[in-house]
Amino acid sequence: MSLREQTTLYASDATTEEQREAFLSGDIPVAVYGLGKMGLPLAAVYAETCGNVVGADIDPDVVSAVNRGDCHVQREPGLDELVSETVAAGALSAVESPTEAARDATIHVAIVPTPITDDDEPDLAILQSVMESIAAGLTPGDLVVVECTVPPGTTRDLLLPMLEAESDLSREEFGVAVCPERTSSGRALQDIRGAYPKVVGGVDEESTRVAELVYGELTDNEVIAVPNETTAEAVKVFEGVYRDVNIALANELAKIADAADISVNEAIETANTQPFCDIHKPGPGVGGHCIPYYPYFLIRQFDEEFSLLTTAREVNDSMPAFTVEKVAELLSEEEKSVSDSRVLVLGLTYRPGVEETRAAPARPICADLTERGADVFAADPVLPNADGFDATKLPLEALADYDFDAAVLVTDHDEFAGIDWAGFDPMVVVDGRNSLDLSWTDHRVYTIGGD
Repeated sequence: MSLREQTTLYASDATTEEQREAFLSGDIPVAVYGLGKMGLPLAAVYAETCGNVVGADIDPDVVSAVNRGDCHVQREPGLDELVSETVAAGALSAVESPTEAARDATIHVAIVPTPITDDDEPDLAILQSVMESIAAGLTPGDLVVVECTVPPGTTRDLLLPMLEAESDLSREEFGVAVCPERTSSGRALQDIRGAYPKVVGGVDEESTRVAELVYGELTDNEVIAVPNETTAEAVKVFEGVYRDVNIALANELAKIADAADISVNEAIETANTQPFCDIHKPGPGVGGHCIPYYPYFLIRQFDEEFSLLTTAREVNDSMPAFTVEKVAELLSEEEKSVSDSRVLVLGLTYRPGVEETRAAPARPICADLTERGADVFAADPVLPNADGFDATKLPLEALADYDFDAAVLVTDHDEFAGIDWAGFDPMVVVDGRNSLDLSWTDHRVYTIGGD
């Protein structure tokens, strides 16, 4: 009998303590499917915990890098060292074939992208492909863990039936649990190791118990067991939807503040001193691969109107155009036209310090300015180029060599603190993040939400 056949978790005769020891000693092999920005940190934490992890990724460059002990994920504190250490210790390795990884694993952890299509439909194709690979290697006693963010009901209605059908195993022979990642780029290891409680929910009580056991060893925080897998899926989606709706509220208040001739940022900060108020900050738009997508995991999944979620998306999607219109208004007041202006866009990524441009507000801002005839330049210390943006990328050190009629701060990278604003001739500045203090300059500054 192979080691793998002796060391199962789901519906095992072993005691909980024996299972815990088997997991921590490396007797229970783990496969992590997807070694991207969230997957590699998760695989590394699994590896430091149990010492027996293989990561699967279809990108051969990623696999080669990991097997060399190199880290392809940038700007993730501590990850370089952890990957190097776990690979050198034989605790972490990588393969290109998910099916190969599945053959030798007892715990299968899927953490792959779940984007939306151009029609705002959830795109689960990558996750479904991973489940087919897992099913090909699934054996009795295995546990399948879904860390991806998915529409509530996906595991119950799609993934579990797929695993049963493709593996020829009965429902009672393996476990399935949803343990949604609650991780942010730039602090992945901190988050995985316990910045927040971990949420687990299984398709049955045994799946939940085993997932709770495993994640109790990965995190220093508590593990919250919810009633089932659909509840766990909903928790993650609800977190993102709350933020999207709250930001939309802040953006609506920002527009009201213009009409009221007040600073909404000051009003929000003061309102939030009351413990029952937690209004987010307005800005030039909502970007990234999470918050702009998750409302559609509900809107498209269920046969309801969801007018609040839809309106919030419309409000947040309108902010890039609102930002550009402010540039145009201020230039007009200076007797200038957008079509005759050179505009600097500061920040192309959706978040400071994170090399991610999906749904970044800077993209429609650059496109709108270009369509209006502006000569658009961009600076972003995180990105090597401005591919996909209607802008000419400039290095930060070269900005002083150019004359600009306007500047738009979209993403407040730390490096922008070193910009010598006094070196520019007076211009219009739209501060999308309420992070600039240019009161000592002759620039005309508009802060989204108030002066």
